[in-house]
Amino acid sequence: MHDRSHSMKVTVIGAGNMGSAFVKQLTRAGHQVSVAARSGSKAAQVAAANPGARAVDVANSAVDADAVVLATGFADAAAALKSVGDLQGKVVIDITNPLTADYMGLTLGHSTSAAEEIAQAVPGAEVVKGFNTLFAQVLADGADFGNGQKASVFVASDSARAKQVATTLAESMGFTVIDAGGLKNARYLEPLAGLNIYLGYGAGLGTAIAPTWIRKA
Repeated sequence: MHDRSHSMKVTVIGAGNMGSAFVKQLTRAGHQVSVAARSGSKAAQVAAANPGARAVDVANSAVDADAVVLATGFADAAAALKSVGDLQGKVVIDITNPLTADYMGLTLGHSTSAAEEIAQAVPGAEVVKGFNTLFAQVLADGADFGNGQKASVFVASDSARAKQVATTLAESMGFTVIDAGGLKNARYLEPLAGLNIYLGYGAGLGTAIAPTWIRKA
């Protein structure tokens, strides 16, 4: 049995590969999950496939949430967040990457990041970058890579509370967490995701890969 005392109310915005993978792992970890998407039927399908999850209307879907997982594409991110209700003081976990149409490049970087642009678009929210370096397959299959290896989640935020919430959720799903500093360090994490995508698709390593950092004992 999961420890219900650490159960959180999480709203996942988006019912694509990443959104559905989040719903799967969060419900398994014992959280109360709501899924909202532009397509109500897709949200309903994802909820039906994951016992304990429920599909909700996008409007006001963030009201009771302890955390909101932004699982749309970056291009749709700001509009999606503005559609879910008041985000003042809400923890928003931004998993997006500002990818070009062919997924082989980033549309912005160096002096800003998707995470910083999203934080500017919803000024009241406490935005934390995280999970963006994971393929949907890795998120869906789980953190365990065998031989004691676990996939890592990098978290970057200017809010200690947001970082703690994202860390708690990631660890409840079995991931190792690496504190990547302030939100502007999303400028490093988004290109890291770009490298991961290149290795997975461009170099043909497949999507059962994930970046991490090693440290001598």
